[in-house]
Formats: sequence, C-alpha cells, structure tokens
Amino acid sequence: MGLLDGKVAMITGAGGGLGEAYARLFAREGAAVVVNDLGGPRDGSGSDVSMAQSVVNAIKAEGGRAVANGADISTMDGGQSVFDDAIKHFGRADILVNNAGILLDQTFAKATEAAWDKVMKVHLKGTFCCTQPVFRWMRENGGGVIVNTASTSGLIGNFGQSNYGAAKGGIWGLSNVLAIEGRKYNIRIWTIVPGALTRMTADLPRYIENPGAALGPDGIAPAVLYMVSDLSGDQTGKALGVSGPRGVREMKMMEKPGWKPPHTGWKAQDVVEHAHEIFFSEEEIKMGARRF
Repeated sequence: MGLLDGKVAMITGAGGGLGEAYARLFAREGAAVVVNDLGGPRDGSGSDVSMAQSVVNAIKAEGGRAVANGADISTMDGGQSVFDDAIKHFGRADILVNNAGILLDQTFAKATEAAWDKVMKVHLKGTFCCTQPVFRWMRENGGGVIVNTASTSGLIGNFGQSNYGAAKGGIWGLSNVLAIEGRKYNIRIWTIVPGALTRMTADLPRYIENPGAALGPDGIAPAVLYMVSDLSGDQTGKALGVSGPRGVREMKMMEKPGWKPPHTGWKAQDVVEHAHEIFFSEEEIKMGARRF
C-alpha cells in the first residue's frame, strides 16, 4: 500500500529538478501523475515536451502511471490543459503541485519591465492559471491538496531577485487566501519553501561556495509527499521551509502583542517611547521569532 494509492497528481515544472523528484516519488507511492513541463532553459525560452516525456518514461519503467503535458502554464489555456489531462487520462484531480518557475535575476536599479513581467507571468500568474480549474473541481468533488512553491527570496529577501522575490511573496499570499476559502470544501493548501541544488540554483554563490550543505531534489520531496498524503491530517494554510542548512521547519508571519495608542490621539514620538512593545528585540529574534 502506497501513501497515494488511487490519487491523481498534477505537477508543473516536473521535467527535471524538484518537480521530477516529486513526480517519481508520488508515482512510487501509488499516484497517477500528470507531468507538466514546457521544456527549455531556466530563463523560460524555448519549449520541448521531451523533458516531461522522459520523466513519464522513467515512471512507466518502474511500473507507474503517468502522462506528459508540455503546456505553457502561464496562460489560462495551459493551466486548463494540465487539469484536462488529469481528468481525461485518470478521471480525477486530487493533488496539484505548482512548481514551475524561471529565473531572470537583475538588481532592482537595472531591472527591466520585460523580465519583471515574464517572471510574474510564470510564477504568480502560472500558479493562478493552474490552480483555478483544479480548485473548482475539488470544491465540487470532496476536496484535495494544493501545494504552492514560495521562496525565502520572497519571505525574507535576496539580493538581485526583486522580480522573483515579489512573485514568490505573492504566491505565499495567494496560499493564505486559498487556505481560508478552501477550508469548508476540504481543500487543503500548503506552501513549500525549498532550498535545493538544482539546475535553477547551481550557479548561485551560496551553492558554489558550499555545495555540500545543499539538499538535492530528493532531499526536498519527502516534505511534499507528507503535505499531500494523509500523514498531514487536516492541516492547511501552513508553509514548510526545507533546506540543508536549516532543515525542515514551519515558516510563518510573526507579530507582537503591540502597543495600543489612546483613542484621544497619539504622536509619532510615542513609537520611540513604546518601541519595546512594538518591535521584536534581538533576544526575541534569537529565540525563534524571525522576520517573516
């Protein structure tokens, strides 16, 4: 008995890296998988369905069930086609992992509108395009699990990734809303915040300087399997960070009890006087209240 017996999963960007690791693990656990990948380099140019088909071939060679989808998920038609393939070939849509992404890193002062729009379209709009038809089906068919992919570049920040960080922060915000709207329909929403050594990240300084500290895709995949399986129970609206340096941990927005100003009015100078009530201290941050 596998953890996902009888389930049908759709995974975008599954022609390599993290998505491939998810697809192959899900298949081993009994799921039928729609393997989506546009193909081409990490900047989003070009297309080649052979990447997705190669993963499908590997799954089938192990006795699993899978079908390739080469659609551009940054369009409504592309997102719809991923869902349609799940229904056409396997009859259900139980799990969606929004994993597809590109990188077009630029410092903000040198950022171009074209790069900004392309990164937003693939990451943020792509998550919307793929999620909406699946969410609608799950709402009418007893629920399911949707996993969205954010990044510490959006939750914390990272030099040179204003477009990517903004998109990933937006995905986290979308997940928070979907968790609220999906709860009564048994639609569970998770956010994965991975830190992995993949084709997308291989030339980032932190991995070049210390490659041994990084997890490969197979080191991230068990966390996503936990999310989409019954192991996670009825949990929803949570984000898990998974990386070599920091391990597996929940990430969330933190806030202090704060200072309540009098209804009679207050001054900007009062923030200085009540700073200890308003702002996190270094000691509180060290105890785990990081700036999320």
